[in-house]
Amino acid sequence: MSNKNFGTRRKNQSFRPSGGMRSKILKKEKGREDIENGRLLDGPVFDQTHDEEILKSENKAFGAIPPKAHKNNPENPKDEEVKSKTGSNFIGKVKSFIKKLLPQKKSGKEIVISAESLETRVAIVKSKILEDFTMERINDERIVASIYKGKVRNLENRLEAAFVDIGIEKNAFLHYWDILPANLEKQYEVIERKGSRRKLPRISKKDIPKKYPAGSEIVLQIQKGPIGTKGPRATTHLSIPGRFLVLLPYSDQLGISKKIQDPKERKRLKSILQSLNIPSNMGAILRTAGEGRRKGYFVRDLAMLMDQWKDIENKIKHDRAPTCVFREPDLIERTVRDFLTEDVDRILIDNRAAYERMQDLVGKVSKQSKKRIELYTEAQPIFDKHEITTQLEKAFSRKVNLKSGGALVIDETEALVAIDINTGSHKGGGKDQGSTILKVNLEAAEEICRQLKLRNMGGLIVIDFIDMKNRRDRDKVTNKIKECLKSDKAKTHVLPISQLGLMEMTRQRHSESVQSTFHDECHYCNGRGNIKSPVTMSVEIQRKLTEILRGRDQDESDFILRIAVNPNVLDRLRREDEDLIINFEKKYLVKLEFRADTSFHAEQFMILDANTNSQLVSVGEHS
Repeated sequence: MSNKNFGTRRKNQSFRPSGGMRSKILKKEKGREDIENGRLLDGPVFDQTHDEEILKSENKAFGAIPPKAHKNNPENPKDEEVKSKTGSNFIGKVKSFIKKLLPQKKSGKEIVISAESLETRVAIVKSKILEDFTMERINDERIVASIYKGKVRNLENRLEAAFVDIGIEKNAFLHYWDILPANLEKQYEVIERKGSRRKLPRISKKDIPKKYPAGSEIVLQIQKGPIGTKGPRATTHLSIPGRFLVLLPYSDQLGISKKIQDPKERKRLKSILQSLNIPSNMGAILRTAGEGRRKGYFVRDLAMLMDQWKDIENKIKHDRAPTCVFREPDLIERTVRDFLTEDVDRILIDNRAAYERMQDLVGKVSKQSKKRIELYTEAQPIFDKHEITTQLEKAFSRKVNLKSGGALVIDETEALVAIDINTGSHKGGGKDQGSTILKVNLEAAEEICRQLKLRNMGGLIVIDFIDMKNRRDRDKVTNKIKECLKSDKAKTHVLPISQLGLMEMTRQRHSESVQSTFHDECHYCNGRGNIKSPVTMSVEIQRKLTEILRGRDQDESDFILRIAVNPNVLDRLRREDEDLIINFEKKYLVKLEFRADTSFHAEQFMILDANTNSQLVSVGEHS
């Protein structure tokens, strides 16, 4: 724009100078810090929003009509702001009061608990469909989330990790990145805390061997329990979860769960979090369960967490390493802490002692929630009454049928979990074939997410969907997977479906899968899932006999061999292979005696010299 044109602009036209209001919005504040190669970097925490805009959004949310602006502005602007805020607060209180009077809409979500002498099982059911399942046995150590005072056994600079003795069979694996200071995880929004911030000590990976040499003591928390031959995975970033808050003893960051999406509610909770009396050298995270709660709930929760941390600190100072300074609560207490949310209609439990204990635990944080806990006293087992046992049996089978007629085939291996989708009886042809395939894949995607939680499957997961030619269909299935995984507490990472119809994803797993907990490796097949057939064993027996007979002296007469086998193999030798055995005897001038031994494995057999009763060959002995 030329200077000439600029001078002739009409009065009603506006002009925004360079920078404008956006320069104020994008103004950097102290706060969020990131770690990069051991250095602390400052960056913007969040964009500032004008009070006027916030007020407008609040009035709109409450249904209040904003006052019309007066040209002459006869009243004080501050008075107008007070009136607007007062009006919006009044409307909010009225709506909250009316909401309490109205009958609450039930979600259909229930928690069913079976507390037995050796095992406690917790099932989360929605509309009578099993959504989540957790179990704990009386002898389980509850390693995950427990805090230990350990001793560094050795440092592996090549792996950039330390192995720490925590008093159990296997040393804990502690990566250097789990020692360095770190930001909150992505599922939490960092909140700027009021007042001055403490200066965090700067530490890099190069400093770790000097700070934690072999033999030194270190406090850590278990992230992942021992799985297979691997020891537990640990971190120095301690976190103590409560009902509404998570205390971070070694961090000064404040955060709020991103699952709370209402902007007005987030603003209110941020203000509450900033006003709490949290020590400057500690941090806290506001959990999703805190949505809609008053400040008093957070104050009580923080007080309990601080008392808990004092006990832990005392043990850290006085107990000798290696030792456990904080044991993760049992399943009953964790259920109250993690699963008892506002959308749960009721909790059913079949043990009176556990019921009374749960009442006490819930009463400490919310007396109103005690009404939702009910004692189950019927003779029929609680899991049978609510058809959970049947659903568990179906859920943990290799083949899972879908309502559409399709099916999932799930195989857990050492390297990965493979899931295959078949159309089954749901056949489509012609023009409807594409829509049929899409329908089955969408249904399968929803069921797969459910199965992942039920079975506690983790690591690398490869899903073989039915081939979809249309890219839009593949995107729909991918989005369906991501949508269903939002309710999953475990961290997941999903890649788009490839042109081959394969989806790769990873899921965090803190402990062994449910299948590994319920089942031992089959001694019959050694975990292979199959055994050699009788015809295969017949071939192997004849091969060994040939080897023995070819190596004997030719002048040896009256040579008798006794073969002990599994009864199923003997049945094969007597029936289908009878002529082969007769010809074998004629060829090698030997007499063969076969005997069945019920104690023998299907792949086991033994060849003896009948004259001396000496053992010549023993194959497939199993302990």
